[in-house]
Amino acid sequence: MARRNDKRVRLVEAADKLFHQQGVSNTTLANIASLADVPLGNVYYYFKSKDSIILAVIDRRRKLLHAMFDELNAQADIKSRLAQFIAQASSSADVACEFGDALGSLCQELGKIGGAISQTASGLMQEIIQWCKTQFRHLGKDDETAGNLAINLVASLQGISLITLTFKDPIYVNQQTQFLIANIESM
Repeated sequence: MARRNDKRVRLVEAADKLFHQQGVSNTTLANIASLADVPLGNVYYYFKSKDSIILAVIDRRRKLLHAMFDELNAQADIKSRLAQFIAQASSSADVACEFGDALGSLCQELGKIGGAISQTASGLMQEIIQWCKTQFRHLGKDDETAGNLAINLVASLQGISLITLTFKDPIYVNQQTQFLIANIESM
């Protein structure tokens, strides 16, 4: 059983990496199998379709988000939580230069497809917005203001990721994260 799970995990991690680097629509099962070092014929043993791999990647992303939220929530200071959340964008600036934001790119591409997978993926972005909104509520903001601040923060991080990718320069994400952290500290 451990071997089966190992191959499944490798397939999901490979799919996640390839979806980020080349997009969902450009990634084939053969690409995923090759990167995971799993024979192509065995992929169907673990996943019935590409859609089931996409759902597994979304689930992986959700687990990574929850782990990040748990780590951030361990900090007593709310402003520090938000600052560290923002700083994570800067820590992946080189990757953003090459491929954009992994979660944002996935949600954007799947959003164009529509349907159940699109809705499932949009839940990831909703969880980020909700976490940010909760932090702003803890800072004493009313529900509407907290919601607006959360949307603006997430939109700013996603937008700067796009600009960083477009111009292939990490200075954009680094400057924006510094700006956002300064705004949080001044609240």
